[in-house]
Amino acid sequence: MNYFELFDLPQSFDVDTAELASRYRELQRAVHPDKFAGGSEQEMLLAVQKTAQVNDGFQTLKDPLRRAEHMLALAGLDISHETATVRDTGFLMQQMEWREALEEIAHSAKADALIDELHTSFAAYQRDIFAHLASLLASDAPANKANAADQIRKLKFMAKLQDELARAEDALFE
Repeated sequence: MNYFELFDLPQSFDVDTAELASRYRELQRAVHPDKFAGGSEQEMLLAVQKTAQVNDGFQTLKDPLRRAEHMLALAGLDISHETATVRDTGFLMQQMEWREALEEIAHSAKADALIDELHTSFAAYQRDIFAHLASLLASDAPANKANAADQIRKLKFMAKLQDELARAEDALFE
């Protein structure tokens, strides 16, 4: 299912989230199961299925990482369930530095500063990756789709790191 078509939005990495939310509300009103309460069992089932599609589409398109994966899947490159690793040695070295810094938080007298530094570093790195990803997804070149998949893999790793940082923060303040 092409969620861009479902929401009648242009297939682009840059999505107007206000327009997406507006279309979501319109679609929900049109297909909500309550609207078909007096209908047949088949109509009710169809309404439930359509509502689930609309909800899934909204969640996918509002999240930049899921949106990028969806765009690649529409282009024939489904990476949503893969376990491939990133081969970018610069990124791998950066990963190691971040992991060491995360481990240091629990034992550091300057944990607050280290946490702030990691938040800043993660945010800057993600901003750069998202900017590069947007330009790659705008292109139809097959090589750019493969490169976009690598950028998505990096962002998935970054999301895991951010979760680890949040857990380290929680542990520090407990």
